[in-house]
Amino acid sequence: MLVDSHCHIDFPELVDDFGGVLSRAHECGVGHLLCVSVNLQDFPAMLDLAERSENISASVGVHPNTSLEITDEPSVDTLVALANNAKIVAIGETGLDYYRESCDPDSQRERFARHIKAARRVEKPLIIHTRSAAKDTIELMRKEEARSAGGVMHCFGEDWATAKAALDEGFYISFSGIVTFKNAETLRDVARRVPLNRILVETDSPYLAPVPFRGKTNEPAYVKHTAECLAGLRQIDLETFSELTTENFFRLFDTAKRGSL
Repeated sequence: MLVDSHCHIDFPELVDDFGGVLSRAHECGVGHLLCVSVNLQDFPAMLDLAERSENISASVGVHPNTSLEITDEPSVDTLVALANNAKIVAIGETGLDYYRESCDPDSQRERFARHIKAARRVEKPLIIHTRSAAKDTIELMRKEEARSAGGVMHCFGEDWATAKAALDEGFYISFSGIVTFKNAETLRDVARRVPLNRILVETDSPYLAPVPFRGKTNEPAYVKHTAECLAGLRQIDLETFSELTTENFFRLFDTAKRGSL
């Protein structure tokens, strides 16, 4: 069984074909999905969607590039209260993104710090997004003692030094379809070096579809193609890689329920 450790099946590109998305995932051996929150405005609808299947988990958080025009600024207490639900297995996605800067860097850092504090209080792992902000992301993780909550660097796209720093803080590294792209050799080198007991696989759907679907709408079923690429890089068979990444997922997100779609 494979787990898609990070997807957005509540987004418009996928939600209108919810049944089909789940069916195709099941056909590809994907047995569990983690649907990840990006703002509080859409959180209730996302949670309702997750509650339709015991094998869909969810998180709560506000993406670093979510502007205040479309979401409430989350307090620590708000995040803690919303995380008090059996479906919620993580805090996030959170982190820093200086590439787009829809939200200014100072506000992003303050928001990220609150997410870390909330994760520590509820003892649930963090889902961290970082883009063009690796140094500040690692520094804030250390300052706020994110290692006490644990978590994952999702859709990893940085260098080995950043991966090593995150691993040293006790975090897992998750790879998306980016690792299959022709120009991603540096990332493939990172994928070869991450310890097998700290590696996860994801789609980040509806974005970043792996080869051979690059440029198309991504969906959880396609996590199999990313897994095949990673298994090849690690010179192990797909079944073994699927089993170990599934075990890694349920070790990290230890309140998620096992099963099949």
